[in-house]
Amino acid sequence: MKTWLPFELIAAFRFLLEGRMQTLLTIVGAAVGVSVIVFMSSLLAGVQANIFSRVLSTRAHIVISPSEEVARPQRMATALQTFAIVQKPAQRLRSIDQWQAIAAQLTARPDIVTVSPAVVGAAFAVRGEVADAVSVTGMEPDAFYRIIALPEKMISGSATLSPNGVLIGIELASDLGIGVGEKLRIRTTSTTSTKTTSGSDQTFIIGGTFDLGNKEVNQRSVFVSLRSAQSLLGLAGGVTSLSVNLIDAYQAEVVATDLRSALGVNAESWIKTFEELFTALNTQSIANYVIQFFVAIAVALGISSVLVVSVVQRSREIGILRAMGASRAQVMRVFLVQGAVIGMLGSLAGSALGAGFVLVWRAFARNPDGTEFFPIALQPSLFVATAVVATLTGLVTAVLPALSAARLDPVDAIRG
Repeated sequence: MKTWLPFELIAAFRFLLEGRMQTLLTIVGAAVGVSVIVFMSSLLAGVQANIFSRVLSTRAHIVISPSEEVARPQRMATALQTFAIVQKPAQRLRSIDQWQAIAAQLTARPDIVTVSPAVVGAAFAVRGEVADAVSVTGMEPDAFYRIIALPEKMISGSATLSPNGVLIGIELASDLGIGVGEKLRIRTTSTTSTKTTSGSDQTFIIGGTFDLGNKEVNQRSVFVSLRSAQSLLGLAGGVTSLSVNLIDAYQAEVVATDLRSALGVNAESWIKTFEELFTALNTQSIANYVIQFFVAIAVALGISSVLVVSVVQRSREIGILRAMGASRAQVMRVFLVQGAVIGMLGSLAGSALGAGFVLVWRAFARNPDGTEFFPIALQPSLFVATAVVATLTGLVTAVLPALSAARLDPVDAIRG
């Protein structure tokens, strides 16, 4: 029967089938290594995505605020000498100078996707005899909701903000004993760069309550429209911060450094704010890569050792092939094909096994209420990358056994 398969493929598959048990054990070893890589990569990606979403669910990638006021020395004179006292001034609630122009420059940058102006200040939420300290954020919903998805976190009511509407956290609503549709008085005492306002007081209608996943944030956060906050905090036409989201959140510190030097403002990235957390995430990633590297080395050594043994066991067959006219290059390709096939079959079985481990984790690793610890997604790209890397690993580790087989002398091999 005539076949169109290359000689190298026919010989490679025949060698693999003749040593079925040896081949099977090698594929199983490669599959176990691949499954570990798939499972650990999926698990770590799920952990980091969960932490990342929690951290940035209530914060922009970069927050731009006015630069701090510079301390001015005060000269004091005595009978003996004159000296200066340098005392850092209290930081007042100030607007970013020419914030509209700065916002336009930020919007024009290709690495920035959203810019949201906001006024943030301290106030008291008053209901009857109870007054809770809160942080009032005045914002433009269309832009702000692209940074913090507040509509998705609403527990009651709506995220739509009317001119006299207010959104409050569920803990604050519980503390004050108040709900949607009821009135809430917000009182401020603030000093701005233009005037001092004492006892500014406005009454709002509660439009909804939200849960940002943090009890302390829910107790202190109050959202109103930008104009309402400007009026309440005595900052007409101004904003105290510009919230910025990037295409790549991990470039936040690089972009923030560039903005500080280019615009002369204070730009703080989430990476700087959560520096310890970011370091921990990087350490996790490095540890995962190290583990994957050593697992890959173990798999490679396993495939290579099996093929070395195969060369010794089949030295007579190799000698006969050489005597029948097979070239050294053809003999090399026979063993390279074996390595690639073992790596590919191991990656396919390992990917399936790793996916099974992920499904088992998702089924049994649960919170007391039955929900998942965190979502773990099986990325098709991970399986493709694993298959390619495992196949290449098998191919590379077969190079030394293939060279050893190609160097066999036909006469000595047949005699042996």
